Amino acid sequence: MAVILVLCTFLVFIVIDTILSRRKATLPVAIQAEQEVAAPSGSFVEGFQVPEQLRYHAGHSWLLRERKNVMRVGVDEFAAALLGRVEKLDLPKPGHWVRQGQRVLGFLRGDQKAEMVSPIEGEVVEINAEVLNDPSLLRKDPYGKGWLMTVFVPDEESTGRNLLPANLVQGWMRNAVERLYGMQPELAGAVAADGGRPAEDLSAAIPAKPWPELTAEFFLT
Repeated sequence: MAVILVLCTFLVFIVIDTILSRRKATLPVAIQAEQEVAAPSGSFVEGFQVPEQLRYHAGHSWLLRERKNVMRVGVDEFAAALLGRVEKLDLPKPGHWVRQGQRVLGFLRGDQKAEMVSPIEGEVVEINAEVLNDPSLLRKDPYGKGWLMTVFVPDEESTGRNLLPANLVQGWMRNAVERLYGMQPELAGAVAADGGRPAEDLSAAIPAKPWPELTAEFFLT
């Protein structure tokens, strides 16, 4: 009986140690992902920050792999500057399945709405309640507190093929800024390549083009 008791006690210790080990192994992954978003590194393209550790969709959204099959989604700084003073966000609810290229993100100003497509396919796990309560975070901190949602992505490899290759990101962003300059040359003074930062609300500098139409041109909607 004593032998059985010793064996049972030993087994309990093994189970507890295994659980604690797994927790220690997974915890740093989530913490690291949050730190990377909060303090992104990377170069600037024509005054816009483009963190190197993120993946980008051609519709100006970004992704960060938090852990296996889970991606965090947000909008890049160029998109945030075009959206400007957003008053309300319309995001898919947790449990909703989003398809890559489907219009799922809505941004409202008064009675106008701009839309953005999902950069990835999967099930929405969480939406950022903080940015819903304070949409100004989208412009103030697009790569940090202004993130939008996390998505469970069963097939990372297939959907990842439709994202921009890392070596093309800077050229793609530079092209977007040049197209914007072409619409309103005066904007070149608001977004300077010598370290200047983009204006808070770029769309306000192009009054001749409706806000939903301007954003749709760059967001592929």
